Formats: sequence, structure tokens, C-alpha cells
Amino acid sequence: MLTPLEQKMLGFISQYIAEHDHAPTLREIGDELAISSKGTIHRYVESLVKKGQLRRQGRSWRGISLTPDNRQSLIILPLHGCIEAGKAIEVIPAQSQINFSASLLGPDRYALKVIGNTMIEAGILDGDYVVVRKTDRAENEDIVVALIDEGEVTLKRLRKHGERIELIPDNKALVSLIYPTERVHIQGVVTGQLRLY
Repeated sequence: MLTPLEQKMLGFISQYIAEHDHAPTLREIGDELAISSKGTIHRYVESLVKKGQLRRQGRSWRGISLTPDNRQSLIILPLHGCIEAGKAIEVIPAQSQINFSASLLGPDRYALKVIGNTMIEAGILDGDYVVVRKTDRAENEDIVVALIDEGEVTLKRLRKHGERIELIPDNKALVSLIYPTERVHIQGVVTGQLRLY
């Protein structure tokens, strides 16, 4: 089981390796995670090695690599630019990539299949999958997984009104649900969406 800081560190190292094809230095890890002590970073990296999340080859910190299981979890696709869904536009080549691992995968992520048309105006359709970051905190306008009265779960947009919570459908044909704050428990915030054809 990884601690929250180990999860953050592993996420950063994985993303860095995906983007640069080599591991970050201790200083780069420290800068990203706001840790000034190289000794602390060293202990956490060694802990990730002992827990089988990273491998270390040689003495250089650039010799850190992902284990085969972690490497397979990286999903990186070439990003070839933008495309107009209306009128045709001139092709503009782009040299870039998009790392889906950072936003869609991780120890705090899970997926849910959407049933119904409550969120169609947010572009979330019946049969889509949403990727959710597990958390009990959300901001106004976040799309959340909300547990109501410890018995029912729903996908709605959140708006806080003091001692009340409004769960808003993104479908003009439906009405919002308003509950006292203590009746609603946030289970996660939507970070992405998938639609398979």
C-alpha cells in the first residue's frame, strides 16, 4: 500500500519518464513535490523500489525506471493537432503527444459507466464511461459522484448554497435536487470521459 506522498511521487516519476524517456533527478522530484531535503526524496524513492513500484539500475538517479507493470499502465498517444468538427480547415502538422496516464489512470482513479441522459448537455451520454478521481471534496461546478442518504448514488454538477447542496443535471428537461449538506457525501470528481464506438 502506497502512502499519499508515494502515490504523488510515483505519478510524477511515471509522467516524467513518459515525457522525457528517462527518470527525473532528485532535485526535479523535490521541485515538483515541494520537498527541499534530498535525503527525504531518497528515502521515498527507495521505498517505492522496495514496494516493487520502481527499479533502480546502477548508481545514477537517471537509472530509475518503471517496473513492467507500471510501464504497461502508461497510455501515450501522438497528438496530431486539432480538427474542426464543422467546416474543413487546413491541415497543420503538430509534433506532440498526450499522456492519458496522468489524467485518466492512477491509484485514486476509477471508472463508471453512465446510465441515462442526465448529463447530456455536458456531453456525457448514456453508455459513456466517466473517469473519477476519488475524493470527498469538490468545488462549485465540478461534476461529482454524490451519495445521497447513504443509499443512492448520482452523477450531477455540484453547487453549494451554505447549508444546502444543489445537484444539477446538465439536461434542461430535468430539475435540480437540493439537500441539506449532511445528506450528501461526495465520492469523487469527474476528470475525464470515454466513449467507445
